[in-house]
Amino acid sequence: MNLLSLFPVMDAVAWRGLVYTLFILHFVFACQLLLLQPLVSAFDGKPSNAAELFERVSKSIKMKHYSEALDDLNTAVEADPTLSEAYFHCGSVLRQLCRYEESEKNYRKFLELKPGNSVAEKELSQLLQAQSTFDSALKLYDSGEYTKPLEYIDKVVLVFSPACSKAKLLKVKLLLAAKDYASAISETGFLLKEDENNLEALLHRGRAYYYLADHDVAQRHFQKGLRLDPEHGELKKAYFALKNLLKKTKSAEDNVSKGKLRVAVEDFKAALALDPNHTAHNVHLYLGLCKVLVKLGRGKDALSSCTEALNINEELIEALVQRGEAKLLTEDWEGAVEDLKSAAQQSPQDMNIREALMRAEKALKMSKRKDWYKILGVSKTASISEIKRAYKKLALQWHPDKNVDNREEAENKFREIAAAYEVLGDDDKRARYDRGEDIEETGMGGGGFNFGGGGQQFTFHFEGGFPGGFGGGGGFPGGFGFNF
Repeated sequence: MNLLSLFPVMDAVAWRGLVYTLFILHFVFACQLLLLQPLVSAFDGKPSNAAELFERVSKSIKMKHYSEALDDLNTAVEADPTLSEAYFHCGSVLRQLCRYEESEKNYRKFLELKPGNSVAEKELSQLLQAQSTFDSALKLYDSGEYTKPLEYIDKVVLVFSPACSKAKLLKVKLLLAAKDYASAISETGFLLKEDENNLEALLHRGRAYYYLADHDVAQRHFQKGLRLDPEHGELKKAYFALKNLLKKTKSAEDNVSKGKLRVAVEDFKAALALDPNHTAHNVHLYLGLCKVLVKLGRGKDALSSCTEALNINEELIEALVQRGEAKLLTEDWEGAVEDLKSAAQQSPQDMNIREALMRAEKALKMSKRKDWYKILGVSKTASISEIKRAYKKLALQWHPDKNVDNREEAENKFREIAAAYEVLGDDDKRARYDRGEDIEETGMGGGGFNFGGGGQQFTFHFEGGFPGGFGGGGGFPGGFGFNF
């Protein structure tokens, strides 16, 4: 009785399991029918459902979901190798992605199924043209030519292959090489909208900001790329090169503020050596170096640095002013006036520039008058006793009675020597001369030193006298008269 009573219970459990299993199988089958109906119908050759498939592919392409479009098309071809339109659409998508070899195979397969199709033949021709042009652009870029390949990419490759990431990245490289950094930033922006984790786009966009001297933004792009791939070689190189440049620059600026000018010079030079092509930053390094060299009195070196800064940016007024100061140090008076006058015209309200220009004009004016120090052969810091000794020595050397064979030259020299002493031997006149004031070179007074005869009379004064005389006059303790 117990065994027989179990059969009804076991039958009920088995029945419920069977019903449940059948329900699951029917549900899965129904889902497959609903999801795959367009493809199944297309494979059966039903035009309306094939149209739905290609419409879905078209929508995927418009949304730039190229992988989804290719997946649909490849699934269709696997199910029905004779579905010609799938090959055509597949070739078109692959052409846009510049996967040229795969694209060509699909176009040729379509033409096998639909020989003589003019649209497919035209697109195949465009594909081959784009492929050839892209290869040419790559070769030109490698050879150092940038203008032509940029035109090739814009007018051919991206026209026939608008979704070609390789071509877009090559365009960015060409723009960077051509120093069109704003356009490079714009192009990489489009790439990052498509894929915000595009490492190459992050690298090149960071480089564009770097060469615009927007170092903070450049650094953020490099850092984002390295978070995605810490071992990316180019990103690591760019990031650490930037950090080193900023470190060297800061060191130079800090040493200037501390008054360690000679150390600052070496830091500026080291920073400039890191990247000679980084002109947007180097212009400030050259200017900083020039200013330090001017302070150190190294006019020739300062002149070179300021000129480098102006070669990069000819409108940099501060570099023009500093170059003017450097020219004053090298005694290029006219050059200094020219630079400072140009700076004053560009910045007429800057009183510091006006003062510098006045100094240069005064120096130029002084350079055109006679250098009494040079005539006597003494330094500008010579004492009065040194000036007297030089005067007496030269007066004896160039006395006309001692230079019979070149009397005219001796008389001119003798006049110059006496005129020099007239100014430098007088404290007041010397001070005025040193300040650049005009001093009349007439009225050489004193007890007298004259030489004359049938011609001119010249009177010169020797304080203390010479120990003896020459010519017909003899020597006197206070003054000497010579007649000739």
